[in-house]
Amino acid sequence: MTGLVSEVRGGWLGERFALIVTLLMLGLAGCGHRTNTASGTASTPPPIAPIAPTPVPHGGVTETDKQYVANHQPIYTEEGLATWYDAPYPGRKAANGQVFDRNALTAAHRTLPMGSLVQVTNEKTRQAAVMRITDRGPFIKGRVMDLSPASAKATGVYRAGLASVRIDVYKTPKPIDTGGRWCVQIGAFEHKGKAMKLKKQLQRKYPDAQVIDFAGDTGHWVRIRPEGDNREEAEKIARRVKAAEGDAFLTRLD
Repeated sequence: MTGLVSEVRGGWLGERFALIVTLLMLGLAGCGHRTNTASGTASTPPPIAPIAPTPVPHGGVTETDKQYVANHQPIYTEEGLATWYDAPYPGRKAANGQVFDRNALTAAHRTLPMGSLVQVTNEKTRQAAVMRITDRGPFIKGRVMDLSPASAKATGVYRAGLASVRIDVYKTPKPIDTGGRWCVQIGAFEHKGKAMKLKKQLQRKYPDAQVIDFAGDTGHWVRIRPEGDNREEAEKIARRVKAAEGDAFLTRLD
């Protein structure tokens, strides 16, 4: 092709021919970076924007928060089993971005918006306390909430270890039923190798999602974040996860 270009380079036709050849070569070079859809090769999912931190007051709640709860009706109520947890090491950050404080009135919940103002009532002892959602969990089937040590002591859950509670939600920084950024968390795995094996399987199964593995407080986890952290897509994925792959938990990130 180079020799042919040299033969016609001398005039107007040569300039036109050279331009056409150049454009063809650029087009071929560009095709080399495209996804080969015919062979089924998946494109790399676009990067996901980070989740902004959700700070809460020192101690978890303020006197103003307690007064608000005393003078308003809850906007949502949930019942279930609660337990308590502690940081496995000093400086461990909660999911809201702040360092976990065992003396603060806080709790972990899988789906309530981060920073939600709630009151938790022990249904057996009737002890109640106002607190904020600052973390994600519990990642154990059949449980709805993990309390900080301070919250567990305030509600009579600390000594019992496990108790039936009522969660009354009074204020949320974001809507409960719409929007939000969601994922599916699978695990926990005792050995990292099992988490890595599942990660590779899920990457092939969900090519448009971000699949990551990470070490958590209770073992190794795999997390699937659908494109756009879309809730409906996360719910579909959670329903499709097989029992043999591990326990799947629909989780809100923001």
